[in-house]
Amino acid sequence: MSVPSDVDLLEEMVRIPSPSGAEHRLSAFLAEAMTGLGLDAHVDEVGNVVGVTGTGDGPTVVLLSHLDTVPDPMTPRRESDRIIGRGAVDAKGPLAAMVMTAAASTDFPGRLVVAGVVEEETPGSRGAMHVRATWPCPDAVVVGEPSGWQNVVIGYKGKLDLRYRVHRAATHPSNPVEKATEAAAAFWHDAVAAAGPEVSHAAFDLPGVTLVAMSGDTTDATLELSYRTPVGFDDAALLERLRSVSRGGGLELLNSVSAVRSDRRDPVVRALTAAIREVGGTPRPKLKTATSDMNTLAEVWPVPMATYGPGDSSLDHAADEHILIDDYRCGIAVLRRAVTDLGRRPPAAAVSPSAISPGGRS
Repeated sequence: MSVPSDVDLLEEMVRIPSPSGAEHRLSAFLAEAMTGLGLDAHVDEVGNVVGVTGTGDGPTVVLLSHLDTVPDPMTPRRESDRIIGRGAVDAKGPLAAMVMTAAASTDFPGRLVVAGVVEEETPGSRGAMHVRATWPCPDAVVVGEPSGWQNVVIGYKGKLDLRYRVHRAATHPSNPVEKATEAAAAFWHDAVAAAGPEVSHAAFDLPGVTLVAMSGDTTDATLELSYRTPVGFDDAALLERLRSVSRGGGLELLNSVSAVRSDRRDPVVRALTAAIREVGGTPRPKLKTATSDMNTLAEVWPVPMATYGPGDSSLDHAADEHILIDDYRCGIAVLRRAVTDLGRRPPAAAVSPSAISPGGRS
């Protein structure tokens, strides 16, 4: 395999389908590509692809993004100024930028690790969960998601996924007793109220709730709900309130992850911000009302951390998903400068447990 250029690497990544659970072709391709670019690369036991470089005993910096996309294929292609296709923005563009950054950082005075993880688009985040359970805690982390090359994401809402099931005895539709469908409809109304007096998916500091799926009839009904929760939100209290209004139904917790928010003084935030300015951009901190693998990692790694990557996040999962080549290259330039900055920090100085506040910690 010849050593790919930055654009060729991303174009080929976008051409390889990688819906959640079927990332193996992309991970194999990237392991070979990273080896050709001078990294020590392998695919781990869950399918994550990992590349390592560096020369010394300085800090360990992790650049982590995800391999998988939503299962909604597009016809991939390159036009004059952009690459079009599923994953171009979310998150193959950020991941390719991280790979090219690591390939240009073989003199990193520590250990630079780039990882493409599996199943981020699923509730379980299997790849990131494996990483946090099996890797030693690094000194700093950059999570790769589309922030726009001039923006740094410093926080994400948390997430609580639930399934509600209710059964009622079979009866004639005209019988005035409550049916399963009616109980489920009433539970949904109470589930919104249980989140608090104000709910909003648009506001970072307020919870939001979505009715993701519903099915059933008069005897059996099922709802799937997803709460997006702010920093400090009391998940246990919400579950207690929901059980108190369950109307005899069962409540199953499918997934939960705490909200996360980094301080603007966080070393990773500062390194990315300075790098954006050096490349000619105007940096802006952003708070996201969705979740990412930053939430998953921050629950157990109390280290400087932020999310960064080229690409317009409004195009995530969109029918016209694409990334501008100039933006992609600016993202590489920013990451290279930020990594250089982080490499100058001794390991002890790079770790700052108070710099990030996962879950309810402030």
